Amino acid sequence: MPKLPVRFIRGLRFRLLLSYVLFFTLLLIAIGLFYRQVLQTQMEGREQATLEEQWDAARQYFTIEKDQPVWSSEPEDADVVAQLKNIYLIADSNGIALGYNEDEPNDAINFDASEIRRVLAQPRPVVLPVRWNKQGEPFLIEAGWVLDNDKHKQRYFLAIGRSLAASRRTVSSLTRTYFLFLPGLIALSILLGWVVAGRALRPLNLVAQAAQNITGSSLSLQIPRRGAGDELDHLIESFNLMTARLNQSFEQIRRFSTDVSHELRTPLTAIRGQLEVALFTAETPEQYRDAMVNALEDVERLSSITRALLLLSQAESGQLALQKTSLDLSELASEVVDQFQIPAQEKKIELAMRTVPGAMIYADRTQIERLLANLLSNAVKYTPAGGSVEVLVGPSDSPVFVSLEVKDTGVGIPAENLPHIFDRFYRVRSPQTSEILGLGLGLSFVSWIVQVHEGRIEVASTAGEGTRFRILLPRESEASSLGPGVTLASATLDTSP
Repeated sequence: MPKLPVRFIRGLRFRLLLSYVLFFTLLLIAIGLFYRQVLQTQMEGREQATLEEQWDAARQYFTIEKDQPVWSSEPEDADVVAQLKNIYLIADSNGIALGYNEDEPNDAINFDASEIRRVLAQPRPVVLPVRWNKQGEPFLIEAGWVLDNDKHKQRYFLAIGRSLAASRRTVSSLTRTYFLFLPGLIALSILLGWVVAGRALRPLNLVAQAAQNITGSSLSLQIPRRGAGDELDHLIESFNLMTARLNQSFEQIRRFSTDVSHELRTPLTAIRGQLEVALFTAETPEQYRDAMVNALEDVERLSSITRALLLLSQAESGQLALQKTSLDLSELASEVVDQFQIPAQEKKIELAMRTVPGAMIYADRTQIERLLANLLSNAVKYTPAGGSVEVLVGPSDSPVFVSLEVKDTGVGIPAENLPHIFDRFYRVRSPQTSEILGLGLGLSFVSWIVQVHEGRIEVASTAGEGTRFRILLPRESEASSLGPGVTLASATLDTSP
């Protein structure tokens, strides 16, 4: 039972609701306090404006005669004078009160002599800070000076006050009413937030349910997009791309496992058959020797497949680290071509090379040697006697790349096979003899080498006439500025007769 509340509290819907309610509550509190301050400032501003008008009026309705204040006694001025005399103080420069509101003595408007002298020294009336009486009632007071009527030009202190209790009670009442309604607003926001959070998470739950239906055998399934173009659609698109990549990887692994099983089974079956035949039928040492020779050939073929698979596995898993250095491609190609001169001469094939000095690249020497050796090995192997193989190193059409070409006059590659020649274990059948050629791993490794060096491959072949492989490798100064490497779909397939 305790797991359910914990799961509920940790749920995304609850956390979204909690964040929304906290933010909304703080916002409402901030709004209430802000408008309370604005309302109080406006109301006190009005009181201050009224007070200034009363202070100006007070100067018109009373005079100082023989050190005594005399208020106007006109009947029509009675109401105004009564209001002005509600809260006031008149004193001389020594602080002696000459007149004040006797009906309602108020300590908030009492001043000492020093305060009175400071006000008398001011050129204009001043509004003093809010004062409180003993009962805690706030008052706004304006004080200044007036001259007597005896032409002595003596200044007398005059202070007029207004109570702020009514305006502040109004502000407090409105604030209290607002905060009484605030819990109800928060409760309503909780309800609405719960509904909104549920509606917002509903598409995400649908995506999760669809994702749960995707298994290793159904990685081709795609979650349909909502068409809203929002972040959730972006998440769905990213998820679909991920499943597509996983499906491709799983399919490649399944195909690789099938191909490996098939390729390893064939030589193992041949070795077993040859040994069984020798065991049961061979009678002479020559027959045993022939069986062993044939078995050793299949063992060598099995070893070649294993080595190639190990190398490819290390390359694709990142275990085969590249040691890139500055290389002269012309010089390196000359060394590799020299190694193939003897096999070419044995098959009566002309192996030639044309280079341009200064073809500098930044690459792994071992891998570039392996790339060229694979291409030359295929060219020499599948070119009949009297044919030719040519290696060309020089500039390309683009100043960014160096070109490496291997051309032969061999059996060529049929047009239907060209799109697949870089696939693992894909082997081409000879158009003349219908013999399956090679192990199907050399060109796969060539494509990987070109890709990790950010290069390109172009292939042109005509069945029965020959094949041309063109490798474009970045120059030394451009090697680090190019983007990701080759895509096999960019190969040029020339199959014209």
